[in-house]
Amino acid sequence: MKDIHYVCSRCGRTAESTELAPCCSCGGLWDLEYKADSFSLDDIIADDWSIFRYRKYIALEDGAFEGITLGEGMTPVIALDDNVLLKMDYFMPTLSFKDRGAAVLVSHCKSIGVKKVVQDSSGNAGNSVAAYCARAGIQCEIFVPEGASPKKIELIRAHGAVCTIVPGSRDHCADVCRSKAREQHLYYANHVFNPFFYEGTKTYIYEVFEQLHRIPSCLFIPVGNGTLLLGCIIALEHLLASSIINEFPKIIAVQSENCNPLYAACESGSTAVPKVVCTPTLAEGIAIGEPMRGTQILALARKHAISFVLAPEDGILEARALLARQGIYCEHTTAATYAAYLKCKQQNPELTDCLIPMCGAGLKSDH
Repeated sequence: MKDIHYVCSRCGRTAESTELAPCCSCGGLWDLEYKADSFSLDDIIADDWSIFRYRKYIALEDGAFEGITLGEGMTPVIALDDNVLLKMDYFMPTLSFKDRGAAVLVSHCKSIGVKKVVQDSSGNAGNSVAAYCARAGIQCEIFVPEGASPKKIELIRAHGAVCTIVPGSRDHCADVCRSKAREQHLYYANHVFNPFFYEGTKTYIYEVFEQLHRIPSCLFIPVGNGTLLLGCIIALEHLLASSIINEFPKIIAVQSENCNPLYAACESGSTAVPKVVCTPTLAEGIAIGEPMRGTQILALARKHAISFVLAPEDGILEARALLARQGIYCEHTTAATYAAYLKCKQQNPELTDCLIPMCGAGLKSDH
């Protein structure tokens, strides 16, 4: 039986993983206190073609995932050119990488008997949680900000979830959802608050290592709330502790030019994340003015020498078109990551052996 507990990121208080409160009473977000066994390719469940082939290393209470998984994961890594590899994570059941986290989070919800959840999202995470809740027989309401992609809203509702559109910013949408969760004592199945989500996103790194038998030198990762970044760091630290890799790769975290609180904090040398007012951006998936785990992300950025760069807003559509002409039709936020790579490559022609996640499929973000 795995020993899995919550620990408050602020005050250090511990709680059972069956805890229903979205955060500690002091306001700190929960982290997981869970020590995975040393990683070995020999312990992968080779005949399971989902992220749960790595279940020995995932904080799972039981086998609830077996009736919930949609075969997420095991997405291919392809060469775009001599310098860039693409991890094709839009080859997921709901067409985004968020299925990694949602599959584990909803499995946890099923394990502890949750009957109804609420969640806020720019679209992809909401669509993913809605799909897995449908599999699990859990009622679901997703809050999205006005301006969210109509296709994403359609997908959320198609899975049987209620989709509530909230006027105003993405951050305001989160406030409205959290207020309902608090007032009606509903389970807040949020991909930022709940650390079980990161137990899913960390499989991105496990897959890359299994597929390539190495980790590329430079990882580009889009960062709004940091769900993929945090999962990748957890997995890389695990591989390092297991002596599977000898050094941390270079991580380049990508923020929107029009919404960049983490970039601003790094540029100023601050350990606190400033509140920024976001202006409209095509990269809606990373348009987060107040990342809830921002302080944690900044601390990890200092620890692992992570660089933050801005995706040029006027380069997103061009980057998307360039990818499309290679047969890769991704959404705008994903194209923003490639636009950031192109800018970095122009500034540093020696940049090579880069891995870029194709986080979301293009049809979902066409307005």
